[in-house]
Amino acid sequence: MSALVDQNILDNIGGQDRQELLRLLNEFILQSYKVEKEFKDYKALYEWVIEILPQAIWVINENKSFFYKNSKAIESQEVFEKAKALGFNIEIEHEGKNYLFQNNKIQGKEIITATDITKQKRQERLVSMGKISAHLAHEIRNPVGSISLLTSVLLKKVDEKTKPIVFELQRALWRVERIIKATLLFSKGVHANKIPQSLGLLEDEIKEALNQYSYTKDISLKTAIAPISASYDLSLLSIALQNFLYNAIDAIEEGPCEEGHIEVCAFEEAEWVVFHIKDDGKEVLDKDLLFEPFETTKLKGNGLGLALSLQVVQAHGGKITLLDTKEKIFEIRILKDL
Repeated sequence: MSALVDQNILDNIGGQDRQELLRLLNEFILQSYKVEKEFKDYKALYEWVIEILPQAIWVINENKSFFYKNSKAIESQEVFEKAKALGFNIEIEHEGKNYLFQNNKIQGKEIITATDITKQKRQERLVSMGKISAHLAHEIRNPVGSISLLTSVLLKKVDEKTKPIVFELQRALWRVERIIKATLLFSKGVHANKIPQSLGLLEDEIKEALNQYSYTKDISLKTAIAPISASYDLSLLSIALQNFLYNAIDAIEEGPCEEGHIEVCAFEEAEWVVFHIKDDGKEVLDKDLLFEPFETTKLKGNGLGLALSLQVVQAHGGKITLLDTKEKIFEIRILKDL
């Protein structure tokens, strides 16, 4: 109290006035504490708001020292230095990600923000690649159709020793036609025409698909499709399951064993129809790339198979999961919805 009011002044004030002054001083001190607490609360709120923003934020003083930076900025200091060297208001690619840097000056301080635009750039790239792929698919489809027709004619005229070569040529053409169909489907978007029907129809499609695909190892296929019905698009769901079947074949082809086993089963679980596709081929190297369009870690394929399968399954109100099990099992769930 003596730090605020000289003791001599207090001594010259009457008892009642002195008590009033002390009361006022005490109230002033309490108000000061209250203002200080409110300031700290507002500061904490301000910092919390800054922290939940999607951008990295740096606030720089006039002497170029840092006044403030949020946690995202601390994590992004390396890319900040890169942007600083090139000049701000620029797009920077760093460690596989894209950042948009912007700067503004307010009350003598410079505010730098960095926004992760990787997803936007990816969407732009996918749209561009989708348009190019769709155009190429349209252009390729006609000559491939002609070659396929000529191959069918050739098969009737060659001898028995040459027929295996023609059969292999037909498989290769079928693979090209399948890629063209998948590309056009993916670029247009998937719309399921669901009809109540037996799952047994899918079992026939899966077995037939195995005969159409080329592979060099001894691969066995076991199917166990429950005798149940569901509402689904036979053409689309067949494509999705074929893609997983071919993905399993490719994994076995790239694996160390000389033979492989694939199991496809389907069963009912409450309102769901559940498919399990299991193989003993090469393990999944990068789970993040599984459903990325035009991205693949396989030697064969264009990276559209599983991306298209995901669209098909989602069009049936379902989802795809790589189960966390010792064996490699993909699970597909679609709504039964009869």
